Order: sequence, then structure tokens, then C-alpha cells
Amino acid sequence: MNTQKKIKSIIASLLTVSATVMATSVMADDYNPSWYLAPSLHAADIDDGFGPGSTSYGAGLRLGKPLSEQFDLQIGTTYTQSKNSYQRFYQNAYSIDGLYLFSRSNIRPFIVFGAGVERDRMNSSLGKADRYSPNVNLGIGLQYVLNDQFSLQADWRKVHGYLRGDGFGFQQASNNFLSVALNYSFEKTPTRATPVTKSYEAPVNVIASNSITTPPPPPPARFEKITLSATELFGFDSYTLPPEQRKLDEIANALNANIQINNIVITGYTDRIGSKKYNQKLSEQRASAVKNYLEGKGVSANRMSVFGKGENNPIVQCTEKSRSKLIDCLEPNRRVEIDQITIEKRIE
Repeated sequence: MNTQKKIKSIIASLLTVSATVMATSVMADDYNPSWYLAPSLHAADIDDGFGPGSTSYGAGLRLGKPLSEQFDLQIGTTYTQSKNSYQRFYQNAYSIDGLYLFSRSNIRPFIVFGAGVERDRMNSSLGKADRYSPNVNLGIGLQYVLNDQFSLQADWRKVHGYLRGDGFGFQQASNNFLSVALNYSFEKTPTRATPVTKSYEAPVNVIASNSITTPPPPPPARFEKITLSATELFGFDSYTLPPEQRKLDEIANALNANIQINNIVITGYTDRIGSKKYNQKLSEQRASAVKNYLEGKGVSANRMSVFGKGENNPIVQCTEKSRSKLIDCLEPNRRVEIDQITIEKRIE
């Protein structure tokens, strides 16, 4: 039939484009992990054993979820109907499908495979048939990204049904489906957090002006607010300090060398993961742990005060959906800050 020839021609074109894109596509660094909805329209070449023997048309709806850089999961349903002068055929199909994507760039060729169940109904002058049967499908397709939330999806699938019962007079059927869908992601593609850069003031050399025998004056004392990453001090979601703390030892030595340094403020912070009440308590425990460590190294407790500010004053903002990536991104926010320390650093 002419319609069948057109479908086969479209399938051949899709295969050609897929092969070309697979050879040239480059894997993207990021992908949108959001759930998406995919309403679709399709044309189907129904097995002649069902009777009507003409191209059928229908619609579908799928719910999708990217699982990784390479895999999507789609769950959905399709409705198809076909008729001629003496017979009518209807099919409702439900399936769970996996998509293996060769790229996360704007053009994404993929292979699709899945399994499900179909309800086939046929009305004719010879009688009626109505059966539920399992099926499997295999095909290829392309996704084309339009923007952060919309993309087009076109695919061809061979659906093989294992018919149950005697109503249709045969036990297996193979149908071809050519579908076009508009995918809508519920959330936009997350952006990476902008890394925080720290600027340092270059030291200024002091040169004697009168005599080469006069030693240069010492540089002025340098005031610092020391920020210690919680990742360096504590494990994630922890306030227990490991035994070896070289940075805290250095601070303790500086404080013991100058006992006039007072009003030392130790402030703990957390990231936004967890409840505000829990994060407030954890930030206080982290600040107290640092104070106790310094006290154990000889720094008097009455010279220090501790505060917890929970998830306040974040350094970075992150929108990652993956928990592991979000934890890594929020690392700068998990910190302990020690204020009001004066450390003299002489320039030689």
C-alpha cells in the first residue's frame, strides 16, 4: 500500500539521520533530571491478521524521567484505531520503556526497548473479539532540544504482541508505530554554581630610606578572618573532629604566642540540606568542637565565644537535583569561621 511505503521511507530516513548524529554527537556535561510529560501522535501499520489492513492512527501520553547521562525511563499509554467497510479495530496499549541515548547534546539519537500489555478489540460482521495480551517493543528515535523545558521526540517502534485466546484466529502480531511527541520538563535545566574565587593582597616590601645599616621596619600586623571548610574538619553531617588538625594547631600556636588576643569569635555554618532546626544545632556543635580543640591545646576558654548560624549567609547557591551533586556543590557553605585573630607575618 502507498501509506505503508511512506512509513517505510520515513523509517529509513530516521535510521540515516540517527547514524549520522551518533557519529558526530558529543556527550554534554549536564542534563535535566526533571520528570517530563510527552503527549504524542502516531501512525501505525497494523498486522493484516487483525482484519482492517489499513494504516491506523492514534495518540498517546507518556511520563518520562532521565535516570543518568545515557538512560531515560518512560511509562505511558497509546490508543490506536483502524477501520474499513466491514471491520473495526481498536487497541489500548500500556508499556514501560527504556531509552538509551547516545548523546545529551541538542540532537539526541536513541534506542528504545520495552514491554507492556495491550488490549485488542475487533468488531466485524463475523463477530467480536476482545483480548488482553503481553507485548514487547524495540525501535530507534531522536530527541531535539528546543529550550530548557521543551524538546521534540520522534521514534519508530516494532511492537510484537503475544495474543491470548482464540478470538483473532492467530497467536502473534507485529505492528509498526511511527510517533512524534512534544516533551515538557517540569523544571528547567539546572545551572552549575559559579565557583567562588578569593583575592589575595600582594605583600609590599619596605625599603630603608636613610642608611643601608638601618634594618627595615617590620610589616604591620595582618588581621585575618580564618575560614575553615567543614569538609576539612568534619565529615558530612558530623561535628566530630579527627585527631590530627594541623590548621587548628597552627591557630592554637599563634594564640598561645600572644595571650593579649581576646574576643575570639568562632562561628559554625551548615548547608541548606536538612531542617533549619537541625542545621542550627549542627552549626553550634561544630563551633563548640573547634573551641574545645583549641582549649585542649592551651587556649583559655574565656578568650573564645561560639555561635551557630545554621544555613544562613551561604557562599554559593546551587540547584542540582541529584543529592550527591548537590552535596558537592554546597561544600563551601559548610564551614567554621574564626574572627578577631591577629597574626603577624613578617616579610623577609
